[in-house]
Parts: sequence; C-alpha cells; structure tokens
Amino acid sequence: MQLNFKEILTAFMVLFAVIDIIGNIPIIIDLRKKVGHIQSEKASIIAGVIMVFFLFLGKTILSFLGVGVNSFAVAGAFILFFIALEMILGITLYKQDENTAMTASVFPLAFPLIAGPGSLTTLLSLRAEFRIENIIIAVILNVIIIFIVLKTSAKIERIIGQNGINIIRKVFGVILLAIAVKLFAHNIKALFELA
Repeated sequence: MQLNFKEILTAFMVLFAVIDIIGNIPIIIDLRKKVGHIQSEKASIIAGVIMVFFLFLGKTILSFLGVGVNSFAVAGAFILFFIALEMILGITLYKQDENTAMTASVFPLAFPLIAGPGSLTTLLSLRAEFRIENIIIAVILNVIIIFIVLKTSAKIERIIGQNGINIIRKVFGVILLAIAVKLFAHNIKALFELA
C-alpha cells in the first residue's frame, strides 16, 4: 500500500468539486422542507458505498464492454468540463427530477445527487492516473464532509449566504475546469501512444 498525500489531496479536491455538496445546499434544504427529515448518516454511507463499489467494479464492466480506462477517462474529462461550465456560468445542462415517492435520503440525495454520473465517471478517470488506495481515502474524506454538510446544511446556508455559496461554486468550477483539461491531455496522449 503506497499512500501519496498529493494524490489523496488532488483526488479529494476533484471529487469535492464534482459532488459540489456546498453548491447543493439549496437543493438539500428544499428536500428537507418537502420530506421533513433527511437521514444524513444513511445518505452519506450509501453514497460512499456506491462510489467505492463503482471504483472497483467499474473497470471490470468497462473491460467486459471492451472500453479502455483511458477512453473512459477522456469521456470523463468531457463530463468534468461541462460540470465545471455549469458551476462557473451558473447554467444547468443536466437536470434531475427531484419529485419521487422513494426515500429522499437515498434517492435523489445519495444517488444521483452525491454519487451521480459526474462523480462515478470521475472515479474511473482518477483510477487511470492515481493509486486505488489514495482514491478510497479521498472518497472517505468526501463522505465525512458530505455527512457534516448534510447535518449542518441550514446553519451553513445562514452563515455563508447565497453569495458565499455562489463564490465557492465558481472557485471550484475553475479548479475543476483545469483538472478536466489536465485529465483530457494526459489520457488522450496515452490513447495515441497505444494506437
């Protein structure tokens, strides 16, 4: 097991930006108003399990489909790019239907709001570049942050305010955009070397 602090920090920052739990506070508060109570522990644990499960199983599924990790990482870089654009420009390219009869803690909160297409694609993109144990630690750290934010979402919104949330989204959007470009460049180069 080779722990690398730089890899853990980078993977943590990428996942934190993609999951965008701070930017999702208004959605979380809206869900809380609709359903009355959100089980923060349940939502955090389920989201973490989905992400770790996909981290291990995702590569096997891709191999079965005949898709390389580098190809998937390039596709993931495009998704990260568009998520970053959403965050920076304040637009919505991908809309989720939040009205559901299922438990709000699992759907849509744990999946697909936290462990959604962006974060699952990101995990496999990161796996193409980083060691798996470093990514798992980054996922666990994110799950802890998610739990804290879910527990204190109303207080955070009062303290930071809507303008603060918007600033945080834009800053992480720019970071995510830079990471998407790096991910694309690294994996497209690897694809051309394999060809």
